[in-house]
Amino acid sequence: MSLVDFVKGSYTEFKDKVEWPKWPELQSSTIVVTVATVILSLFTLGIDSLFSKSIANILSILIGLFN
Repeated sequence: MSLVDFVKGSYTEFKDKVEWPKWPELQSSTIVVTVATVILSLFTLGIDSLFSKSIANILSILIGLFN
């Protein structure tokens, strides 16, 4: 099988055999992904802030012990 045959077969499969989503399905999926991304980002920000403050507190306690 040559590269040209592979490209032709791939094109035919994409054109004729792949069921592409309709526009409303694509929009709703995009909204779901966007909302999930924002929620995950806010969760990650919260956990990062919590860990950052915790580590800062632990370090300040340790520094206070040795001063």
